[in-house]
Amino acid sequence: MLTVSLHGIQLYAPIGLYPQEHILGNTFLIDVDLWLPDTQPWPYADYTLIRSTVAEIFHKEAQLLETLVYNIHTALKIKFEFTQKIRVAVKKLHPPMPGEVAYAQVCYEM
Repeated sequence: MLTVSLHGIQLYAPIGLYPQEHILGNTFLIDVDLWLPDTQPWPYADYTLIRSTVAEIFHKEAQLLETLVYNIHTALKIKFEFTQKIRVAVKKLHPPMPGEVAYAQVCYEM
């Protein structure tokens, strides 16, 4: 099995649960892994299509990281239907809460 990964996709978007997040926005890091079947010819996944798919989802209105992860996973499964498994992780950098927090993360793998 071949794994194709695109990690550290950085996007800025007005996404979050709290009203100020829709005004100020947040910075997100997204990691995507695609597990491709070991077939002939050798499997291939276009990195630019992965990134553009992720960016499309971030242009839609959302509040929860869970929604983003699910929507990205679903869109990638449609575009790369031959994949055996997809893992998507979305990190919100420095989420708005008391204290110093590097990031909040939600990950979905199936």
